Amino acid sequence: MFHVGGARSALFNWVMAAQSGGTLVLRIEDTDASRNSPEWTEGIIRALAWLGMDGEQYEGPYFQSANADKHAEAAHTLRDAGRAYYCDCTREAVIARTGDQHKGYDGFCRDRGLEPGPGRALRFRAPDEGQTTVVDLLRGKPVFENAVIEDFVIARADGSVTFLLANAVDDMSQGITHVVRGEEHLSNAPKQQLLWEALGGEPPVWAHVPVIVNEKRQKLSKRRDKVALEDYRAEGYLAEAMRNYLMLLGWAPSGDREIVPWDVIVDEFRIDDVNTSPASSTRRSSARSTASTSARCRSRSSSPNASRSSRRPRSTWTSRSSPSSHRSRRPAWRCCRRSSR
Repeated sequence: MFHVGGARSALFNWVMAAQSGGTLVLRIEDTDASRNSPEWTEGIIRALAWLGMDGEQYEGPYFQSANADKHAEAAHTLRDAGRAYYCDCTREAVIARTGDQHKGYDGFCRDRGLEPGPGRALRFRAPDEGQTTVVDLLRGKPVFENAVIEDFVIARADGSVTFLLANAVDDMSQGITHVVRGEEHLSNAPKQQLLWEALGGEPPVWAHVPVIVNEKRQKLSKRRDKVALEDYRAEGYLAEAMRNYLMLLGWAPSGDREIVPWDVIVDEFRIDDVNTSPASSTRRSSARSTASTSARCRSRSSSPNASRSSRRPRSTWTSRSSPSSHRSRRPAWRCCRRSSR
């Protein structure tokens, strides 16, 4: 099952990469073995191909699990530098100390000097003072007080790293300059930014796009709503119509149009014009009505290649932007990677 929210984020990234002369990169975040299956990855690739993003439109897929050695090395680097420490606290122990089941980790093991061992996770030592500012192309510059960022886990007791560290390491090694993803990940941005800085990298520019909601203004849920891209395809929607529909969830082209040729979308789309309010999926009827029109207009609109300047494996999109540009199971998307060409 490929969520329509992930499909929309992929399309936004694809257009941004095309505009910047970049190369889109697909990364499958498969470090959690219990949530990993080859057929789910193939499902993502098939769904993207239906939208027009076949293997010629992106680089990859790369698999995050292939970088396990780099992830472990980064974890050791942070610990050796005093930026991380081992902790054997259980959730129950933290609640017993704080008296609040909603309170985060209290830093109990910060100065205990624990060595690696059974039941001991590695935590990142968040700064006690100051602020972390996240540069977001949609939301300005949200500021997070470091004092309220708990010391978060970056490696589990079995030695496997969490997605926060794995993503930071992979993004740095692949030269990621922009990250475009759903707003539910905004709270992770300051943590990932702290990791970038601790590892000596320059944090990316972020863009957290609004969630998609149903007619009751509730976030789309696979238990309640139709969220699988495959379902729309099975019902007879054309790829051109679905692509048009998804691009207009949160963004509007000039002229108050609902049917827009792909080359016009690529020309006009600007990520900072995306509305930060939740995007309503009740435009579904419009998507259905555009199906026949898109079929008739197919020869007039440019192909998806046009460019101008559940628990499934998490898939991450990146792209390499040119030097002239400014710098799982549930999909998460990223953009951009600078071009070395």
